[in-house]
Amino acid sequence: MKQLIFICCAVLFFGCNSSNKPKKPDNLIPKEKMADVIYEVFLLNAAKNINKTVLEKNGISPLDHVYKKYDIDSLQFALSNDYYAFDTKAYEKIMNEVKAKIESDKLKYEAVRAEEEKADQERRELRRKQEDSIPKTKKDYVKPEPTQVN
Repeated sequence: MKQLIFICCAVLFFGCNSSNKPKKPDNLIPKEKMADVIYEVFLLNAAKNINKTVLEKNGISPLDHVYKKYDIDSLQFALSNDYYAFDTKAYEKIMNEVKAKIESDKLKYEAVRAEEEKADQERRELRRKQEDSIPKTKKDYVKPEPTQVN
């Protein structure tokens, strides 16, 4: 029984060693650029899920756009992603950078949205005041009393 436990532990230990670590690609994307690429991929995937038909109708492939923008190809991205994903600390730093960019954008867009909503509310209030001052029908119009001069 002890031998069976020892064998199981040995298999687990040797099965989880770093021999499966992907080898560093020759054209590894630098961490900063990788964070930018992943950020763009996240944004485009979100846009694709919202307006997929518009992208399909215009023949736009979001990933091809990202690859062209950063001058990389899909294999280079996949190998670099695998390499960084194996090193959880490095990948966590990349993902934290992506998260920070998304949060920053979120704050900017929420501020813009709040300003737009405030402007819309002001326009609605102005329109409502204008509508209140305009008589709707002849019955609503009250003719002013003529003033008498003594």
